[in-house]
Amino acid sequence: MNLLDALLAAGVRVNAAEFAREHGVSVRTVYRHRARIRAEGQWQERSRRPRTSPRVTPPEVDAWICKLRAELGPDNGADFIRDALDDVRRRTDASWSVPSRSTVNRVLARHDLLVATPAKRPRSSWRRFSYARPRDCYQIDATEVKLADGRTVVVFDVLDDCTRTLVACHAAAAETARAAITAIRQAFTAYGVPAIVLSDNGIAFTSRRTRPGSISTFVQTLIDHGTRPINSSPYHPQTCGKVERHHQTLKKWLSTQPPPQTLTALQTLLDTYRRYYNTQRRHSALPHRTTPTHAWTHAPTLGGPTSPPLQTDATLHHCPVASNGAIAVAGHRTSVGTTHAGTTVTAIRDNNHVTIYHPDGQPIGYLHLNPDKNYIPLTPTPTIHNP
Repeated sequence: MNLLDALLAAGVRVNAAEFAREHGVSVRTVYRHRARIRAEGQWQERSRRPRTSPRVTPPEVDAWICKLRAELGPDNGADFIRDALDDVRRRTDASWSVPSRSTVNRVLARHDLLVATPAKRPRSSWRRFSYARPRDCYQIDATEVKLADGRTVVVFDVLDDCTRTLVACHAAAAETARAAITAIRQAFTAYGVPAIVLSDNGIAFTSRRTRPGSISTFVQTLIDHGTRPINSSPYHPQTCGKVERHHQTLKKWLSTQPPPQTLTALQTLLDTYRRYYNTQRRHSALPHRTTPTHAWTHAPTLGGPTSPPLQTDATLHHCPVASNGAIAVAGHRTSVGTTHAGTTVTAIRDNNHVTIYHPDGQPIGYLHLNPDKNYIPLTPTPTIHNP
């Protein structure tokens, strides 16, 4: 439009229809440029920013987000910033509302305070599995930490699977069965005996005596208390993912403290951390982001050795396929295609996520249950072609 602006600014008479036709613009554009040049003497590009932005994040909230990012230490992610913002809003009786998690991240990104982790799995892909009650299952694992003089010691974490309560946190010189037994007994004394204790295949949990047919001293301790020991699959840390992930939280917190000189000093730090973690730190995996202690004390019932553990994460369904390819699963209808007519497919439901499997075990597709819909189309599983 530079030519049109130059002509109009020079006072040249321009036929709007002819100019628009020759240069591929609308007649209204020509009239708009002519009107502005007549009124202002020249054409200048104006900002396209809206005059008002009712949903823009208030500058005060922007400032608080940046301030809390620096003050919260290791727990300075969007969820923890939102919790702290809510406290600020209540304390100051502010008129603004707490922004969403995505808005907090956008503000951090705008101020170059967001650490990008492109390799990290998106939150939408998370599928959490947990036992239904406190004391249904404890997870135990050990991790290495260093003292001030560089010596390597270990910390045994014992975590309740349902409420994420840190039921024991024990410092030891090495990862031994004796130290593992001490940690699990501390958990039993403080919070009670669970129905199951889940561990990996570390030597502290599975090392056996030399006598043929014997079991490890750690396992024998669990059996003596009426607890069932279970182990994760070898080289599959995801099974003990809750306690494995907790190691990261613990080490981040320890990195903000003065390095302990002795094992006793480390244990004192761990005791302080356990109180903070259980009673003050909100957990993103718990409903309404409550603290582990709140989740434990408000649980309707508790598990234990005399009560079989409850796990309602997944249910199994065998679904006959009609001649038109339709099946019924969990009160909803979908179609797997007429090629499967006459067969019986398997459906595994995990909360509102249902995966359909062919009789030979291969996945056919998946769907997300919606209580407002009777028929839900199936999303096919991509076919993988092996060479």
